[in-house]
Amino acid sequence: MSIDTDLRDSMLKATPNLRAFAISLTNNVDRADDLVQETLMRAIANIDRFQPGTNMQAWLFTILRNLFHSEYRKRRREVEDADGKYAAALSVQPDQMPHLDFEDLQKALARLPHDQREALLLVGASGFSYEQAAEICGCAVGTIKSRVNRARNRLAELMHFEDMDEDIGPDRVTLSVMHAVA
Repeated sequence: MSIDTDLRDSMLKATPNLRAFAISLTNNVDRADDLVQETLMRAIANIDRFQPGTNMQAWLFTILRNLFHSEYRKRRREVEDADGKYAAALSVQPDQMPHLDFEDLQKALARLPHDQREALLLVGASGFSYEQAAEICGCAVGTIKSRVNRARNRLAELMHFEDMDEDIGPDRVTLSVMHAVA
């Protein structure tokens, strides 16, 4: 791609000011030089968008500024991890078990009597107070509390829960693998 000599000269003339601006933005000479180089490369690649007779330096400063902000947004989301320690410490629980647990919960909920299921879903899942649930169901607060308690006990029985702390969440094998990785 050939570029008009006057355009090339005006780009070269603006380069020291671009570099000074880039240094003031980045506080790093090497990053500033890279930013100026990328600016000039983008300007040359898009020279057909430059309108002759307008201010070349202002056009280049706009490109540099936009590049800097794009790079800044990208770097904000990145974590510097040159030695790989951060990445090695990351672990994710497998998602198969929660999916299967949810299916088991749905099946167990379907086996509850309607009044118990309704009370449990109003209080446990929807976040209503016992008083609000009682008003919705048209019964006494004590009745709702009793239904919720019986529903919870029956769910634990249907799902074969013995110790809630150990039966809910990742199993021991998954936990040991995740802690060994970390």
